[in-house]
Amino acid sequence: MADLKTSNTARPIAATGIGLRHCHIQDFLQHKPAVAWLEILADNHLEAGGPVKQALEIIRQDYAFSFHCVGMSLGGTDPLDVAYLKRVGKLIQSLEPGLVSDHLSFSSVHGRHYHELLPLPYTEESLNHVCQRILQVQDYLGRRILVENPSSYFTYQHSTIDEWEFMAAMARQADCQLLLDVNNIYVSACNHGFDAQYYVEQIPCAQVHEVHLAGFDTREGYLLDAHNNPVAAEVWQLFGQLMQQAPHIPALIEWDNDIPALAVLQEQARQAEHIRQCRQTDHAMEMA
Repeated sequence: MADLKTSNTARPIAATGIGLRHCHIQDFLQHKPAVAWLEILADNHLEAGGPVKQALEIIRQDYAFSFHCVGMSLGGTDPLDVAYLKRVGKLIQSLEPGLVSDHLSFSSVHGRHYHELLPLPYTEESLNHVCQRILQVQDYLGRRILVENPSSYFTYQHSTIDEWEFMAAMARQADCQLLLDVNNIYVSACNHGFDAQYYVEQIPCAQVHEVHLAGFDTREGYLLDAHNNPVAAEVWQLFGQLMQQAPHIPALIEWDNDIPALAVLQEQARQAEHIRQCRQTDHAMEMA
């Protein structure tokens, strides 16, 4: 495998950050608000040049960046899109993120990109397939990536592995890291009837390098990972459980639809950071 270290000049990802959205770019350029770090939706910035790219170049002088991708199609059966990976690699070289992530899903079939994060069947065959693709992506980019657990609305009858077991085995076999989306766990647990707390207990926290928090939408008979509401009480509780196991993991507030004022996101981040700090204190006292 190629060199897996991040750039020497990449700022470390720590504490609680927020996803940077276009409507808040001017806030960061003009006021430099108090935010620990920023996650960039890499697919929105793959074209060369432009005012937004210039703004990101300026903002990164004051904030640590992570990249979140949606186009790797890690579970797809089409050949990996090398042209896409090349553009992601150039953006990595330009903005030097501390972390790079994508999803345990597929998003393209027969050369067509559907811009949907579709779940995989959880079988040994599927596990071996996605691990090989992750290894190829990591070789190409020269670094480990984080792979995020999906939110899902259907399951496959021939799945033989629970999702948490699949995630843990994937991290081992592909030598990748995990991005644990706590909201996705809760949404999928409600939709499919499994125990969200048990899921969190089974995840190898040493492999988790980022946590996502977001709001869901209640629909008729299911929950939708809509990223359009504050983090729900049940998700905060699950996050607290995870932080009890590993309070060092950095967290991120995601909000992609009906985006509120930046102050709302900052308050959500403060709430997450308060939970992290309390669990860190508890952990230190236990170790004393």
